[in-house]
Amino acid sequence: MGKPLGLLNLSHRPRQFLCLSSLVFVLVLGSAIPLRLAITHHQTPLPQAIFVLGGGKERELFAAQFAQTHRNLPIWISSGIRPSQTRAMFQAAKLAPTQLHIDCQAIDTVTNFTTLVAEFKRQNLYHLYLVTAAFHMPRATAIATIVLGSQGIAFTPIAAPIPPPPSTHHPPESWIRTLRDSGRGILWLVTGHSGARFNSRKVVPCT
Repeated sequence: MGKPLGLLNLSHRPRQFLCLSSLVFVLVLGSAIPLRLAITHHQTPLPQAIFVLGGGKERELFAAQFAQTHRNLPIWISSGIRPSQTRAMFQAAKLAPTQLHIDCQAIDTVTNFTTLVAEFKRQNLYHLYLVTAAFHMPRATAIATIVLGSQGIAFTPIAAPIPPPPSTHHPPESWIRTLRDSGRGILWLVTGHSGARFNSRKVVPCT
């Protein structure tokens, strides 16, 4: 004999509630972040700093060149090449040492953002130039929209040019990686944890 209809409905309510709550959260998140970004763009139309996602020497090299035409802006580099190499590169570009800030906490693209977003707010930086490689930019902007956008920080993407093959070749990143890291961004937004503990990479000391 089957279960009474009322019990069947009751047994499904937690699952239905979870699905409905998740849907409401996604809808609210999807509407709130664009609104916050629009307000920030209106209040702070010009970028106040250069934010470089580490992952290749060409990114820091491009950032040093880009900063030569934006000498009033601080440069933040998240887990790039060896800090001594970066400092030498920026010194060669005749940029002030005080302009450069190197942070080595991040171990992947998600933590590039989550480890520094609070510092950007403390520094009253609400609009950033976001510098990374062109092949990496779609995933980076997806994460930036969630992590930075949820905190009212706008960004202007600037793709660093990559040397042509055969010297360097990067195929487009999989949309699965973008979806996965977007989910991690939402996880951080809800719980304060980015899921970085599942990444085997370790934080590199800033030496």
